[in-house]
Amino acid sequence: MCSVQVGVKRLTCFYVNKLNWVQSRLISGVCVADELVQAGWSKCWSRRENRPYYFNRFTNQSLWEVPVLGQHDVISDPLGLNAAPAEGDANGRKRRMSEEQSTATLVTTPISPSTPGVKPWAPEERQTLTSIYWDLDVQTNAVIKERPPLPLLPPHPEIELQRAQLVTKLRQHYHELCLQREGIDPPRESFNRWLLERKVIDKGLDPLLPSECDPPISPSMFREVMGDIPIRLARIKYKEEARKLLFKYAEAAKKMIDSRNASPESRKVVKWNAEDTMNWLRRDHSASKEDYMERLEHLRLQCGPHVAAVAKDSVEGICSKIYQLSADYSRRLRQTHLGLLQTPPPSEAPTAPVPGARLVYCYPLRLSVPSPVLPRVELHFENDVACLRFKGEMVKVNRGHFSKLELLYRYSCVDDPRFEKFLSRVWCLLKRYQMMFGSGTHEGTGLQGALPVSVFEVLHRQFGVSFECFASPLNSYFKQFCSAFSDTDGFFGSRGPFLSFTPASGSFEANPPFCEELMDAMVSHFEELLSSSSEPLSFVVFVPDWRDPETPALTRMESSRFLREQLHVPPFEHEYRSGSQHTCKREDMSYRAVHGTAVLFLQNDAGFAKWPPTPDGVAELASMAPPAGGGSQKDGLMVLTGPVGLS
Repeated sequence: MCSVQVGVKRLTCFYVNKLNWVQSRLISGVCVADELVQAGWSKCWSRRENRPYYFNRFTNQSLWEVPVLGQHDVISDPLGLNAAPAEGDANGRKRRMSEEQSTATLVTTPISPSTPGVKPWAPEERQTLTSIYWDLDVQTNAVIKERPPLPLLPPHPEIELQRAQLVTKLRQHYHELCLQREGIDPPRESFNRWLLERKVIDKGLDPLLPSECDPPISPSMFREVMGDIPIRLARIKYKEEARKLLFKYAEAAKKMIDSRNASPESRKVVKWNAEDTMNWLRRDHSASKEDYMERLEHLRLQCGPHVAAVAKDSVEGICSKIYQLSADYSRRLRQTHLGLLQTPPPSEAPTAPVPGARLVYCYPLRLSVPSPVLPRVELHFENDVACLRFKGEMVKVNRGHFSKLELLYRYSCVDDPRFEKFLSRVWCLLKRYQMMFGSGTHEGTGLQGALPVSVFEVLHRQFGVSFECFASPLNSYFKQFCSAFSDTDGFFGSRGPFLSFTPASGSFEANPPFCEELMDAMVSHFEELLSSSSEPLSFVVFVPDWRDPETPALTRMESSRFLREQLHVPPFEHEYRSGSQHTCKREDMSYRAVHGTAVLFLQNDAGFAKWPPTPDGVAELASMAPPAGGGSQKDGLMVLTGPVGLS
């Protein structure tokens, strides 16, 4: 009898719980007011608590009760660019409080318990902290003239997928041409530097693929391929390696001169030096590493000019072929892109500041061509990684940087208040940078490395820096920056490429990709800006301290009349943040610099008076050396921690 009563009681409890669950599910289906949706609120279901809750995707705020607009609407300014909230502004105070979690050094990043495939957080899991490498609270002091929207085609996942396929195909062509014509692998990162160097002078319409360059043959690609002919000279540590390298060079030089259309004099010089080197190697087995390296240098001086002469036409053919393919791919992509637009773009539109335009604080780029309806991009999370998939192509970004992109998008985007195009634009952004710097392990990370957070903190505190001249939405520290791509990056705060950015006033940090042609163009732009503005203008520049041979950009800055201060940081005593910080593990976030870094202050008179490089400020910036015995120096700027990273 007792067992029957217990069974009936259990069955009754089961149906009561089931009825409560159904009622809760019905309640959770109630539509959220349009005003709340626009403010970022959505209704979700908590499996752990078995009841509905409200989640704000802009602020990561969760509430059990229905949000009240006057109380919980923390986004009072859609742009949030220049004006800080007034002291008595309640909404401004709430906005600052809500953003503390994204700008503090250590924050948590909550997730919705209803996210498919994601396990709800247990209380102990909320203690997991994620380092943040940006400060989006810093307001800009960069002043520009008002400029009209740009007539660029808006990004589209279909086009970005095709562009990625064509760039991959172009990389393969480059690899095959180097192997077939010269018997070498392409120099490491040379294709990436080719893209950077070409875009300095490119007048074409594609944001990534060069199509209108003069001259068509890239000096960067030609120089790097020629440097690896007849063989690539690697760094030598041991005597046996030096001996083998000397033998391989002599053999490759002799083989090349025999197989090419060389002059009799060239054949004679190269053959005699190569055979003399081989005979010396057979006779002398007691030579040191220094002897082998000295002999190799002598062989290069004797044979190098003759080998370069016979390889010149072939290497120029490689550079020309790659450029022609790129121009063809660019034309095909544009035709396909135009076919996807609902409204054809204007043939002519102003891109420079209009005469008489007023001075304003800088703001993100706008596009004049309306964006069409974008296809759906799927999102799911794997632990701390956001995975975005479109037509089987997946791109990844860690959860912290994904939240950063949400904030930047909210501050900067004006045509998508409901975030309906957010995922598609994030996918295009990630795919674009993946294609620009390659998908190989550690590929391109050195070309888009960033300064450590402590450096930016000192630059802002001591020298008023609030703007980055070379960054991206993924590695920027401030929310105002210049980047490579206007079409994808403008929605996330970019002011466009720096070489087309003309500020009248402001304090800037410049850490360009280490491409000689780009750095040289950067210096020319500095000189033009500093000469034409009477308002305070300052640039703190970080470039590699290359002295053998010296780079033209560094030489020009050291002799510039605008140079106010300069300091040098020795190699292996400072570090940079990895260019793949948005995908790499925390222990791989930084890498030690194998080269010295030159820091130069370029300022006009007004800039020098407003943001002078004082002895105290420069001393703090110069404190980049690690403490005795290595380790970490929290108070220093470029901290030395961990093993040697990328070169």
